[in-house]
Amino acid sequence: MKKTWWKESIVYEIYPRSFNDSDNDGVGDLRGITEKLDYLKSLGVNVLWLAPVYASPNDDNGYDISDYRAIMPEFGTMADFDCLLSEAHKRSLKVMMDLVVNHTSDEHAWFQESRSSRDSLKRDYYIWRDPVDGHAPTNWGSAFGGSAWEWDEKTEQYYLHCFSKKQPDLNWDNPKVREEVYSLMRFWLDKGIDGFRMDVINMISKPGTFTDGPAGTGQYCDAGYMVTNGPQLHAYLQEMNREVLSRYDIMTVGECGGTDPEGARLIAGTDRGELNMIFQFEHVNLDGNETDKWAHKPMDLALLKKNLARWQEELHGTAWNSIYFNNHDQPRAVSRLGDNTPQSAKAIATALYLMEGTPYLYQGEELGMTNYPFRGIGDYHDIESIGAYRQLTESGLREPEELLDAIAYKSRDNARTPMQWDKTANAGFTGGTPWMPVNPNYPAVNAASEEADPDSVLNYYRKLLRLRTVSPYKDLLVYGSFRLLLADDPAVFAYLRTDGDRTALVAVNLSREARELSFSEIPEEIINGLSGAQPVLTNGGGQGFAERMTLAPWEAACWIAG
Repeated sequence: MKKTWWKESIVYEIYPRSFNDSDNDGVGDLRGITEKLDYLKSLGVNVLWLAPVYASPNDDNGYDISDYRAIMPEFGTMADFDCLLSEAHKRSLKVMMDLVVNHTSDEHAWFQESRSSRDSLKRDYYIWRDPVDGHAPTNWGSAFGGSAWEWDEKTEQYYLHCFSKKQPDLNWDNPKVREEVYSLMRFWLDKGIDGFRMDVINMISKPGTFTDGPAGTGQYCDAGYMVTNGPQLHAYLQEMNREVLSRYDIMTVGECGGTDPEGARLIAGTDRGELNMIFQFEHVNLDGNETDKWAHKPMDLALLKKNLARWQEELHGTAWNSIYFNNHDQPRAVSRLGDNTPQSAKAIATALYLMEGTPYLYQGEELGMTNYPFRGIGDYHDIESIGAYRQLTESGLREPEELLDAIAYKSRDNARTPMQWDKTANAGFTGGTPWMPVNPNYPAVNAASEEADPDSVLNYYRKLLRLRTVSPYKDLLVYGSFRLLLADDPAVFAYLRTDGDRTALVAVNLSREARELSFSEIPEEIINGLSGAQPVLTNGGGQGFAERMTLAPWEAACWIAG
C-alpha cells in the first residue's frame, strides 16, 4: 500500500465560532485559533480543518457563503488568516479549508446577478424552473424543512435550494460555474493551504430531468436523495482533480452521504483521480432510520461494529477510510455511545482511532465534552433543528415533547457550544457574552483541569495519538489490515490489526457492566504471541493478555505481538 502523509495524519476540526474568542465579542475568531496552536500541537494532531470562515450572512452558520475570497468580519481579516496559516506551518500543523460549492448564499454576487433577470449572463449559474400546474416543479423538500423550491416574484420562476432558501444550488452543468469554483480553489491553495474538506460534494451533479420522488416524512421527498451521486459526479470530480487538485500536494475529503463502499471506491479509489477519501454516514445513522433523522433508538453495538468492519475490509488496499464519530453536524459521541463519563470517552476513542483510516477529531472531544442540556426549542440556534420542530409539530406528525427529546439527543447544536478551556466565567472561551451558552458542566470538564490530571481524557488522547503517529507501532496501526472479533457480542468491540509481522489486538467494553471474554477465535500462533503481553495502551488496570479475561465497565486496551 502506498504511504502518504495524509494517511498518517490526525485531523482536528475547529468550529471557529465556538473555539476561542480573542476580542471578547462572544464569537470565536481566527486570532483565537492562533492563540491555541501550541495546545493543538501538544495534543498530537497535525492537520487543522477549519469550518467555513468566508464572508457569510450566517443563515446556516457560514455554510451560506457570500464571498469566497473574503473573511467573515466576525472572525477577523485576511491578514488574521494569513497569520494563522503562517503560525500553523511554523509548528508543522497543516490547514485544511471547508469547500462549500454545491450552493452559495443568496447574497453572493453571482446569485444577485442571476436573479436580476431571465436574460442575466449568470442566470444559468443556478437552477431555475418554471412552475408546473401552478406550483413548484417537483415535490422535493429541503433538508431544513419546507419545499426545496423558492418562488422568485421578479422573474416568475423557482430556484432550487436543497438546504435553506438562502442557499441556492449552483448549476454545475454550466462549465463557467466549474471554472469559477476552480479559480477560487486556486486562490486558497496558492496561499498555501493544505487541502479541502468538500461539503455535500456528491450532490453537485443534478439529474438530467427533475421528477417527483417518493415522499418521506410528510408531503415532501428529500431533495438530497434525488440529487445525490448524479450522472456527471465522477466527470466533474475528475475534471477538478486534473485542473486543480493534482497540481498541489494536498489532502481532500468529500462529504458523501448516501454512499456505500462501492461508491466510495469510485470517488476515492487509488486509481480514480478524484478525491483522497470520503466521509460516509452509515455508522452515525444507525440510531435513526432512513427517512427520519429524528427517529431515536439506542445504538445497536453489534450493527455498528459490523458496519465499521465492512468499510474497513472493503476499502483496504483499494481506497482510504476517514474515521470519526464527532463533527460539527453530529451530537457528542460520549453522550451517544457512552455515559458522559471520562472512562467512556476514553473507551470510545480507543475503539475508533486504532482502526485503519485517517482519524478526524472534533474540538472538545479530547476533553470528553458532552451534549448540552437543552430544555425547549427556544434554546436552539441550529436552523435544521428549529425547522424540523416547526414542520413536524405543525403538521401533527410528531408530539412536541417526544420530538424535543429526539432533537436534544441529535441536534447539531450539541457540537457547537463553546470550547471549555478552564473554570473561569464562560469556560475561558470569552470575556463577553458567548453567542451560544456554555455547557454548565465546564467546571469539571475543561482543558486546564485536565492538563493537570495525568488520568484525564485529554492526556489519554495524547497517549493514543502518539501511539498512531510516533511510536514503533505506527505503520501497523496506520496501514495494517483489520479483522473484527466477537462480532455478535452486544457490548465488546474487539478487532485485530495485522501487517504481516506484527499483530495488535484492541478490546473495548462499551458498556456499564463487566464483560467476560474468550478469544478462542484468534489463531493459536497469535494467541501464543500475545500471551502475557502488557497493553501498550489502556484506560484500565493494565492486565496482561490472556485468552480468557474480564474487562471492567468501559475498559479499553491494546496489546501488540511481534
